[in-house]
Amino acid sequence: MYNNEEYIEKCLNSILNQNTDFVFEIIVGEDDSTDSTRDICKALAERHPDKIRLFLRSEKDKIFYKGRKTSRFNYMSNIYASRGEFIALCDGDDYWISNDKLQQQVKMLRDNKSLVAVHHWQKYAIEQDGVWVEIDAPTGSGYGYCSNHVSTVEQIFKNQMRLKARTLMFRNVVSENFFPNWFTKVAFADVSLSFLLGKYGNYGFLDKDLAVYRQSNSERLSNLGLKELGKKRFKVEHLQNYIEIWDRANIHYKYKYNKETRSVVKGFYRDIIINMPDCYKAYINLLKYNSLIRPLPFYRTFYSSVYLIVYMTPILYKKINRRIRIR
Repeated sequence: MYNNEEYIEKCLNSILNQNTDFVFEIIVGEDDSTDSTRDICKALAERHPDKIRLFLRSEKDKIFYKGRKTSRFNYMSNIYASRGEFIALCDGDDYWISNDKLQQQVKMLRDNKSLVAVHHWQKYAIEQDGVWVEIDAPTGSGYGYCSNHVSTVEQIFKNQMRLKARTLMFRNVVSENFFPNWFTKVAFADVSLSFLLGKYGNYGFLDKDLAVYRQSNSERLSNLGLKELGKKRFKVEHLQNYIEIWDRANIHYKYKYNKETRSVVKGFYRDIIINMPDCYKAYINLLKYNSLIRPLPFYRTFYSSVYLIVYMTPILYKKINRRIRIR
């Protein structure tokens, strides 16, 4: 929880209001907010001492990624602190909208021993004239919706399915070394976690809207870097972050899903080219990134280098022709 003073109470109340036939605890990691989030968390923990275990994190523990502070230390520490048979996640500005969400997910996990996790679909909350309005979340291509009742990690490698934090419950398979070293070196903890869980079983899906994702307001977008980078540059960085996760996951699975990874990374590169500056330097930098920065041996990135050269050559050719005509 970080700087969620407007939303944290709604989030925690949506968890406290769960109707279950089992006992559960709520792990709250307060990440040294600069607003009143910490005070609100303390008050709620005092009001519900039998339910809430509050951990007050320190600024000095924050892990940096690409020069920005992240909540990764808090994220991992909360999961390591969990003592239950199952773990469910929810960010401080999101919330659940079904009082039997936990009960439904636990039942599915208990009834299906081959599953390591159960997730469901969601709604969006968007701000209109100062009021938050819930709307249906899109289910088209690119939004991570996969209607399969049961899926494997292959669907994640193919980018056909995304597990959203607020929708996820998984078995407590967390050991001392559950998180690999690379987990703090990539963006999007939930995407990375979903890859890790695939080592332990399959993913069940409840095709219901049981949680709400609060769409970013201007302050949150600024925190993510959108305002500073601009929309196109932000998207390029976003896509590069995905490439890094797929690369790390590919290594983690000893290249078992290399074919799927190559295909998805090709799509990421195609979108990067559409959004990056139309100049020679940008094209050269992209080739350098592919060959020198990705955490893979050269022969593993060669296919992507060939694809980039073949894809970009006609674009560069047209650019050169335009310059010649102008002269």
